[in-house]
Amino acid sequence: MNSAGILADAFERIHEAVHAAVEGLPPQDLNARLDGEANSIAWLVWHLTRVQDDHVADAAGTEQVWFAKDWVSRFELPLEKGSTGYGHSSAQVGSVTVESGDLLLGYFDAVNEQTLGFVRGLDGRALDRVVDEAWSPPVTLGVRLISVIADDLQHAGQAAFVRGALERRQ
Repeated sequence: MNSAGILADAFERIHEAVHAAVEGLPPQDLNARLDGEANSIAWLVWHLTRVQDDHVADAAGTEQVWFAKDWVSRFELPLEKGSTGYGHSSAQVGSVTVESGDLLLGYFDAVNEQTLGFVRGLDGRALDRVVDEAWSPPVTLGVRLISVIADDLQHAGQAAFVRGALERRQ
């Protein structure tokens, strides 16, 4: 398997984990917080998708799906239009609510499709391209993609944990 195949497999695993955490849940469970400071499934999945959309679009030189497909209007969030959730306060986390899992999964699937289209076309040399010089050392495409994968898997796992905790309460 080449590097493009490995990256595509990783993003496909994120897809499976996100769908497993969201599918079949009513809005009250998607928006529930285990305590007043906890992240909801809605926020976790929205955030991991926003970060993936932002970072991969930047690296690919494309427009974010959030704007290109007008997901920003569909979500109708009381946040800055370009917000990704990074550094959100508890109140901002609580403001990310959805009326159905279809909204979350629709946005996630659109971002995942764009991501897979990009990573499947990469070769090993492309992964060495510097995509962010604001860090020391500068961030390469390979490092950026692994960072997105790690972050997405962590948040998908957190969403799965929240789902499990909510199901045990019932």
